[in-house]
Amino acid sequence: MLVLGLNTAFSAMEAAIIRDGEILADARETMARGQDKALPGFVERLLDEAGVSLAELDRIAVVTGPGSFTGIRIGVAYARGLALVTEAPCIGVTSIEAAIPAGMEDTVLGCIAAQKRPPEQTWWVQGVSGNQGLAGTMEVGLDELKAMLTGFHAPIFMQGSEALEEMAEALDIRPLIPSAVTAALKAPLFDPAQHLPAPVYAREPDAKLPETRT
Repeated sequence: MLVLGLNTAFSAMEAAIIRDGEILADARETMARGQDKALPGFVERLLDEAGVSLAELDRIAVVTGPGSFTGIRIGVAYARGLALVTEAPCIGVTSIEAAIPAGMEDTVLGCIAAQKRPPEQTWWVQGVSGNQGLAGTMEVGLDELKAMLTGFHAPIFMQGSEALEEMAEALDIRPLIPSAVTAALKAPLFDPAQHLPAPVYAREPDAKLPETRT
């Protein structure tokens, strides 16, 4: 199965092309702005490098968040457009699913740093088992996260673990890095009907439209 993986949910633009579990090509470019204009050419160059065409794709995987509101919208919209053109199923992969190594069958926890500055630190949290999320992603504060992790013995893939202080020493904490490669590796394992390419924001946007006056 030939899969294109996309990740624009953070401060970089990533893409990967996987065939039957083998990485044919992958690339990453840090880009805080302008991803919407750069993404098509970025993917086209990667396809050329891999020696394949859009028409050959069997699936498209896109990281759906949580993460950057703008980045998520760009990636999801582009992936949906490619799916219409190629008729390849488009698979939504959450940021945490895209950070837990493919093939890990154990139940684990993923924690992505959301609000990074004390005292307003929060994390996006999702449990993952058998490669996919057990439930939706939720945002929790430090005290709630510490309560969740008390007595927790399974691996924890986490950003910002230093906030746990001495509690971290008793936990099996591992690095958490969402990637287009992992999203592409997992896409063949997911049911398209259960993993729709829909944005996962996990919170309301900071910027809001002005209220309409009556």
